[in-house]
Amino acid sequence: MSIKKLAKNILNKGQTYIYHKEQNEEAKRILKIVETEGNRLDPYIRNICNEYSLDVFGDKKYAPWLYVYSAYAREFKEGWIPDNFYGEYVVPNLKGEYGKLCDRNAIINKILKRTDSLDIGYYVNRLFLNAQHEIMHETKLKDILFAKNDKIVYKIENSLQGKGVYFFNEKSFDINTIKKLGNGVFQEYIEQHPFFAEFHKTSVATIRLTSTCDDYGNINVKAGYLRFGRGNDTHVISNRQMRIPIEINTGKLFGTAFFPKSQSTQHLPGNTMEFSGRSLPAFEDCLTVVKRLHNHIPFIRCIGWDIILDKYNKVKIIELNGGHNGISFNEMVQGPCFKGLGWEKLIK
Repeated sequence: MSIKKLAKNILNKGQTYIYHKEQNEEAKRILKIVETEGNRLDPYIRNICNEYSLDVFGDKKYAPWLYVYSAYAREFKEGWIPDNFYGEYVVPNLKGEYGKLCDRNAIINKILKRTDSLDIGYYVNRLFLNAQHEIMHETKLKDILFAKNDKIVYKIENSLQGKGVYFFNEKSFDINTIKKLGNGVFQEYIEQHPFFAEFHKTSVATIRLTSTCDDYGNINVKAGYLRFGRGNDTHVISNRQMRIPIEINTGKLFGTAFFPKSQSTQHLPGNTMEFSGRSLPAFEDCLTVVKRLHNHIPFIRCIGWDIILDKYNKVKIIELNGGHNGISFNEMVQGPCFKGLGWEKLIK
């Protein structure tokens, strides 16, 4: 083995070790919260998790997430996928480099053949482009962006967890600021359906739906939850968001909401509304749109879609995640969500 290849193998092993260490620390943190809320993990079930982790996934390092899922459910269920197994095997094998297309708005929008996209234009490699990929001169950029919009959103590529999102009106818009931010997409500002404004008025909520493509090309939506901001948030930010799981078969909200660090509550902070059992408007339309669009990119086998309904009851795609769209929350509160897809066989 060459020195270069040996060094690469050592680096990869080091990165893998750190990845699993961080994942398991996160699992232990959430388990502590779940147990503090009264769902203590039974020692017998813990042993089952250990055995299942070894038998199915080949290593006990995948057991901590199974502890979390089992403690929350108060039982063990076959078919759960540990989040660190998902990241190590599912993401590279069933998404690979193609998953990164989802982070490139200027490309993914064309592939999805969207005619009702929020995208107004793009800044890519020092070029300003309109939605048809025609180059826009800087002197005309502001006029084009605000021709039909009082307010727009600029999102940088690879923006994660609500970071890298900026809002502009015609007065505050500055081309030099965009250039400093780097590649990204200009989008229309969404006026959301009034149903979602009840949860938080100053930010646009998002419905996170996770869809999969099986080995036969069947597209299904496996899990979902409603995300919304708090306080003075202008948009959903992961470390401040509230999440309420959605019953996929009915579109109704669960009776439990979750803070960013996974503490649960039946009462929303600063809001007296009753949310348990409420039905999301046009939820069947949401499912239909996600499945139709995923059919254009079936080779990205699992996608997290952030969507919302606008004030006209139309489904709007905010963004999609084809990388490591974490599955631990879905698996904990709704799982096993991905049973029967054969993901556990990827290790063999």
